[in-house]
Amino acid sequence: MSDLHEMQKPLVRYADDQDLEDLFKSKIRDGDPMLEYITKTHGTGEDSPDGVKHEVREFRGFCPPNRFGIRPGFTWDGVDRSNGYEQKWLLQQNSQKVLEDEAYKWSCSDL
Repeated sequence: MSDLHEMQKPLVRYADDQDLEDLFKSKIRDGDPMLEYITKTHGTGEDSPDGVKHEVREFRGFCPPNRFGIRPGFTWDGVDRSNGYEQKWLLQQNSQKVLEDEAYKWSCSDL
């Protein structure tokens, strides 16, 4: 049904095209001043197949950082069961950044 509707549309679309207008209105743009207001009034959540908005649950406590910035699920009990690779990797990245900063400061100290 929707394919037939799309095929019947003209190739050139004008400003009074309602489908195009709906498409533009549905996009979320960065820096939109009304975005904060809309999310406050309409709430945040995800639509389920039955059309009802459900609140997305997430873990609210402290979680150890990881390379990808992925937060744990809401049922996580707070126990770090990793083999320590993430912590070593983050420590190495941090020490490399500190070393680069020290080298930059040392090279600029003569100026």
